[in-house]
Amino acid sequence: MFRRKLSALEYHNPTGFDCKDETEFRNFIVWLEDQKIRHYKIEDRGNLRNIPSSDWPKYFEKYLQDVNCPFGVQERPESVDWLLGLAVRFEYGDNVEKYRNCKPATEANDAQKSADPLINLDINNPDFKAGVSALANLLKIQRHDDYLVMLKAIRILIQERLSPDAIAKASQAKEGLPVALDKHLLGFDTGDASLNEAARILRLLHIEELRDLQTKINEAIVAVQAIIADPKTDHRLGKVGR
Repeated sequence: MFRRKLSALEYHNPTGFDCKDETEFRNFIVWLEDQKIRHYKIEDRGNLRNIPSSDWPKYFEKYLQDVNCPFGVQERPESVDWLLGLAVRFEYGDNVEKYRNCKPATEANDAQKSADPLINLDINNPDFKAGVSALANLLKIQRHDDYLVMLKAIRILIQERLSPDAIAKASQAKEGLPVALDKHLLGFDTGDASLNEAARILRLLHIEELRDLQTKINEAIVAVQAIIADPKTDHRLGKVGR
């Protein structure tokens, strides 16, 4: 979700950045403050630069407060996205002439955007924000400072997971033969009849998984054999094969 902003800021690894990696995350925050945001004076950045410190989360929390970030330390993806947005705004402000000469979007892209009904929404309407937030919480979608982005994520989730076709496909139960659990020996006794029955079920499910795995292994063997079953003869070497 950060790739485009990281690329715009010329971050060295826009596609591989992982905000869940603690060391990488801390180094990224230092880079962002040193190179792009520059909210603190150079002499005041010592705490953020002290990456190994156990108190670093406290320093980062204070930093978020100082730059007026609406998200806290526990909301890492949201705070990272907000800081990236702030950095992009500063980057544009420092290079207005450079970006002023950028070519505008093509007419085709404009037509595509105008065809999107979400573009015409009033994203600053309090009712709109409250509704999107409620839907995001209900569907457990990650929060974002751009409510239109959240709404697009909600739309994608509904189309892929909650459409009639998706629900019908997910509701299709696998048909199988009935199994008499009492005819299958467990091999041990837990001392509880209910636990014994549950253990038999788990064993049968495990056996089913092993069968599926064996089938896939057999298919792989057949595929390999189809490749090597017709070796070429090299008469100069007096042997079969390459």
